[in-house]
Amino acid sequence: MNVKTFKGKVISNKMQKTVVVAMESPKKHPKYDKRIKNTTKLKARDEVGVMVGDDVIIEECKPFSKDVSFKVLSKISKEENK
Repeated sequence: MNVKTFKGKVISNKMQKTVVVAMESPKKHPKYDKRIKNTTKLKARDEVGVMVGDDVIIEECKPFSKDVSFKVLSKISKEENK
């Protein structure tokens, strides 16, 4: 079974063990040929200890709760991001 992994940016860490990660995916408008950014927000289990603004890699896993089905694998450092 393939496990889905995504890159994103932490936009909220106000919950106890959960963070909200925003993923941006550029899409092309079919009629006007303009690039549009779609943002998807996912809740992920945080056992690494990330802060708001950190770039992270999240992985799909079994559900922790009703909304949380991802976990934070690691924080991406600034050198890896460039």
